Amino acid sequence: MRACTHLDRVHITELPESVEGCEDRLAIGSKWLHLWICLECGHIGCCDDSPNRHATAHAASAGHPIIRSLQPGEDWSWCFVDRLVILIRRCRVQTSP
Repeated sequence: MRACTHLDRVHITELPESVEGCEDRLAIGSKWLHLWICLECGHIGCCDDSPNRHATAHAASAGHPIIRSLQPGEDWSWCFVDRLVILIRRCRVQTSP
C-alpha cells in the first residue's frame, strides 16, 4: 500500500468550526457545492464539482499538496501529488469553549 509522502506539509491541524464559504467564490458573489481546506495554509476553496474548482486551482498555483473536506461527517483528505485519499487523525475541528 502506498503512503502519502507530503504529510510534513500539513500545518493546519485545528479545523474551523464553521466557515462562510469558498474564499474565491465569495469574492465574486457566486455559489459553491462542497468546501475543502488547504492543510498547508488554511485557504478555503470549493470542490471539483463546483465551477472553477478553486481548491484544486489553489493547490496547483500555491504548490500546496493536501486538502481536507470540510463537509459535516467527512474526515478524508486528498494529496494531489500522490493522488491518494488519506485520513489525518491529528486534524480536529475547533470547538467553542
